[in-house]
Amino acid sequence: MSTSENITQSDGELVSALSVVEDQPLENRAEGYAKLYDDLRAQLEGGDIPSRD
Repeated sequence: MSTSENITQSDGELVSALSVVEDQPLENRAEGYAKLYDDLRAQLEGGDIPSRD
């Protein structure tokens, strides 16, 4: 899979995740956005740490 295909797939996954959060009642959205933030941060920071394999 090429880099542009990875970006497109990632964009689609992000849009889907945002849609799920936005479809929730207002009082539940903050928790959904916080989880999404944590997931994105972990994914981005995970790329900075070299594997020890």
